[in-house]
Amino acid sequence: MASDFRLKEQLPELTERIVATYRAAGSIHHLGHCPLPNHDAVVSIVEDLKEVLFPGYRRREGLHLGNVEFYVGDLIDRLHDRLTTQIARALRHEARAHAPDECDEDFEALGQAKTLLFLDKIPALRETLALDVQAAYDGDPAVRTFDEIIFCYPGLEAVTVYRIAHELHELDVPFIPRIMTEWAHSKTGIDIHPGATIGKYFFIDHGTGVVIGETCEIGDHVKLYQGVTLGALSFQTDADGHLVRGEKRHPTIEDHVVIYANATVLGGLTVVGHDSVIGSSVWLTRSVPPRTTVVLEKPNLKMRGEGAEELKPQANYQI
Repeated sequence: MASDFRLKEQLPELTERIVATYRAAGSIHHLGHCPLPNHDAVVSIVEDLKEVLFPGYRRREGLHLGNVEFYVGDLIDRLHDRLTTQIARALRHEARAHAPDECDEDFEALGQAKTLLFLDKIPALRETLALDVQAAYDGDPAVRTFDEIIFCYPGLEAVTVYRIAHELHELDVPFIPRIMTEWAHSKTGIDIHPGATIGKYFFIDHGTGVVIGETCEIGDHVKLYQGVTLGALSFQTDADGHLVRGEKRHPTIEDHVVIYANATVLGGLTVVGHDSVIGSSVWLTRSVPPRTTVVLEKPNLKMRGEGAEELKPQANYQI
């Protein structure tokens, strides 16, 4: 049956009703002459940065020490221009949102200054990511080479984007760090807020379902498995019932800690002491001292069927 084009006559009236909601529900649209950062441009910037951080693994083949400087130089030049534009947009919009009549600052110049500060951190970023790759190699007997980690591991993908975004977050760049980490979240299933502080030699094994909150502090040589949540225990509110922002809400994980699958550690006052192990499915809302192992008591397993019998736990464990 063919479409009845006469029914399209109702579309102009529908359009008017939709546009009317732009006035009634004014908080969920952005109309005007002050453009926001472009999502696709930010994602493309991340891809260019990964090409600089891990040259030869993705787009460009045949790189060697004789031509890599030219290739990276071209990328850096392009990143300078594109980051300057996107950061300037983010800064301009943020400023006008708080003081719409007092925005005389040169946001292009400020965007360029922050871009140069960020690009200057790339050598140190590569050193840190090399330790993250080493942590994955040392922590997973299934991996054969560093190349396999860089090509295949979602944990490294998420941590790479986090480390990029965190540097921009530290430079007080709005919007763009969250765009980056939420894009990585959609790709990997790993949700790391760019405001979190994560030390060196960090490894997320498997990764799906990991959540690391904004005010988390994670030390060096920490390993997380899939499904781990480092979250907030509760949200404080002010006298008007609004959420209090800017407080430490998420736990501190000290050096040399391993947290196994589906464990949940909550609260800004919760500290997991160094050299500790948090077992699978543990729900932890209080601090534990260094060199502590925290596991659930093993449950009794029952099997139904001919010849099946209750499986007794081999041992009992407590905090």
